[in-house]
Amino acid sequence: MKSRARDLALGLALLLLAALYVWWFRGDRHLTAVLLVFVAPPLLLLVGVALQRAPARFWAGVLALFWFSHGVMSAWAYRETLLYAGIEIVLSLLIVALVSVPGMRARFARKRSQ
Repeated sequence: MKSRARDLALGLALLLLAALYVWWFRGDRHLTAVLLVFVAPPLLLLVGVALQRAPARFWAGVLALFWFSHGVMSAWAYRETLLYAGIEIVLSLLIVALVSVPGMRARFARKRSQ
């Protein structure tokens, strides 16, 4: 996968994750906190990815581990959120996979050349 295509896919995944949180917590009485804690990070990382900043990709991968954990916890503890949590899990795994591609390529390219 080319770098630009990977960044587009990563940006789309981050945008979908932010949209999921907006929809999921739309009726929450602490909407400001939801926007700051759940929606803002993927949107800020989306801007960084769009500007092709490597730290944004790194932090997207790190935060995706937290998003994955949140999805698993929500699916396990609150069965009524299973659909939202499942989508969150899939998107977070997609983000981890997309930010890991360059490292995996480098790792296995070195192994073949030895």
